[in-house]
Amino acid sequence: MKILVTRKIPEAGLKLLKERFEVEINPHDRNMTKEEIIDAIKDKDGLLCLLSDPITAEVIDAAPNLKVIANYAVGYNNIDVQTATERGIMVCNTPGVLTEATADLAWALLMAVSRRIVESDHYVRAGKFDGWAPMLHLGGDIYGRTLGVIGMGRIGTAVARRGALGFNMKVLYTANSPKPEAEKEFGAKKVSLEELLRESDYVSINCSLTPETKYMIGARELRMMKKTAYLINTARGPVVDEKALVEALKEGIIAGAGLDVYENEPELTPGLAELDNVVLTAHIGSATSETRTKMAIMNAEDIIAALKGRKPKNLVNPEVLTK
Repeated sequence: MKILVTRKIPEAGLKLLKERFEVEINPHDRNMTKEEIIDAIKDKDGLLCLLSDPITAEVIDAAPNLKVIANYAVGYNNIDVQTATERGIMVCNTPGVLTEATADLAWALLMAVSRRIVESDHYVRAGKFDGWAPMLHLGGDIYGRTLGVIGMGRIGTAVARRGALGFNMKVLYTANSPKPEAEKEFGAKKVSLEELLRESDYVSINCSLTPETKYMIGARELRMMKKTAYLINTARGPVVDEKALVEALKEGIIAGAGLDVYENEPELTPGLAELDNVVLTAHIGSATSETRTKMAIMNAEDIIAALKGRKPKNLVNPEVLTK
């Protein structure tokens, strides 16, 4: 059986696949184009792809032997799951394993932007620092403030727990349903999006990208926030209207932002990169050696299970098993 891996991943996962299957790996240090994937997938039984790979109906239709798609991510909005299910193809992801790493990154962004770490680093490297000054690079307090979490799944809960238990923060959250465990453990309170935006000093976006959450944070919502508040996004870029965010940052409608994901990734909205009150990272939420290796192993094990006639552990379309 043959497997296509659209970009090199940690060797531990590749080793598992190579021991059992014929594996073709994208030889280039870049994402494959849709056309390249279509050309390469024609004779493949399994696909290990990235969140940035467009696995559309056209791609799926080009692979008559395809039995399993393993996405090297928690999200899978890049895959036409409905078409895959109709074709009897199992779709898998990597939930849980990257929760703590991504929550750590959200906090790294929160602290970096609120305490102006990157700006101050550039200032020192440029030789501008000539001694302590009372008004130099004043930022925002974190300890004891209010943290608003949009999307209280695994990652959102991990972000909230760090705030409540580590920084004595009041936690507000939005979610499709109440989270009684978080409410009991660290006093989280479920509120409306409007209340969360108005009351929070820090807003962390941790929801999935769906038609309902696209542009959930736009010009209107940004104006609801405090002028001293910060927006952190480690979820999906299109949850935020990036043009509106650029204007809000320029005009001082909010104090700052920390972004690991972008609306038109990897492209940035004009003006974003020139702003001092935003910290930008290169979609590195899960980018620790340990986490990325675990993700590779999870994908490989799910592909092996699927092609050996077993149910993968991380199957996102279980209804495919009844077809």
